[in-house]
Amino acid sequence: MSGVARDVTSPGRPRLEEVSEGIYAYLQPDGTWWINNTGFLAGHRGVVSVDACSTERRTRAYLDAIASVTPRPVRTLVNTHHHGDHTFGNYLFAGATVVGHERTREGVLGWGRPFDAPVWTPVDWGGIELEPPFLTYTEGVTLWVDDLRCEVRHVGAPAHTPNDSIVWVPDRRVLFCGDLLFNGGTPFLMQGSVAGAISVLEEVVKPLGAETIVPGHGPVSGPGLIDEVLGYLRFVQDTAVAGRAAGLSPLEAGRETDLGPYAGLTDPERIVGNLHRAYAELDGAEPGAEIDVVMAMADMVTYNGGKPLTCRA
Repeated sequence: MSGVARDVTSPGRPRLEEVSEGIYAYLQPDGTWWINNTGFLAGHRGVVSVDACSTERRTRAYLDAIASVTPRPVRTLVNTHHHGDHTFGNYLFAGATVVGHERTREGVLGWGRPFDAPVWTPVDWGGIELEPPFLTYTEGVTLWVDDLRCEVRHVGAPAHTPNDSIVWVPDRRVLFCGDLLFNGGTPFLMQGSVAGAISVLEEVVKPLGAETIVPGHGPVSGPGLIDEVLGYLRFVQDTAVAGRAAGLSPLEAGRETDLGPYAGLTDPERIVGNLHRAYAELDGAEPGAEIDVVMAMADMVTYNGGKPLTCRA
């Protein structure tokens, strides 16, 4: 089953895609800044949602989409990580148990309320209220949708963030991977780890043998997406090594880099944030260690011609 969600018309209308019986991906074009994917599993007694959306308007449209499939309530909401495009809408899931890694809770509270300027163009966030996960785990938890087993697993190391989790449905070979994978967009590791993401994809995600992958941004994919993202991550590492050897800053290295096969990915300015992270790791920083995020974001804006990054959420 596929369908078009209501109320969100720019930059593209979200749609539902039934990726396996009773399992839905909610895809929001064009997958750029703050425009994420979510999804849900519909059972006889209720719904399990994987993530919320970034704004009140988008989250209400997502809830409308769920209601178009089932009258049952969302009983459980799983957050794959703390970033606001996946968590700001949590508060609209009235009565749902919000589940996430313990560091996801910390991250939601640490980021705080949404903002746009001076980093992003203006966003109509709506009446966002922070609602961090209130049922937390350290390694994982198993959810059941009727008789269908859903494994919520922390990936074990910093990758996209220090608190990434996946939702794996082994009987259907369906994986909701959060922002470990982007399809058509530039992966973003500024708050996580480039080396860690490579290890997680190689050692945790690949061995699952997923046949259907719902990425955090972009179209539903098969397992080939994993190698595509790994290629980009290794490109970032190679660019960092060359830039450091040439005495270039992350911004200078980003400006001088030919993105080559990755030039068509959206949000190309993320190369600079990724290089800030890769440089820190070359200097011996542990995966997920704090870096100067404010400087990294400012450098992305500079790379973007000094203009705020385009956000159409």
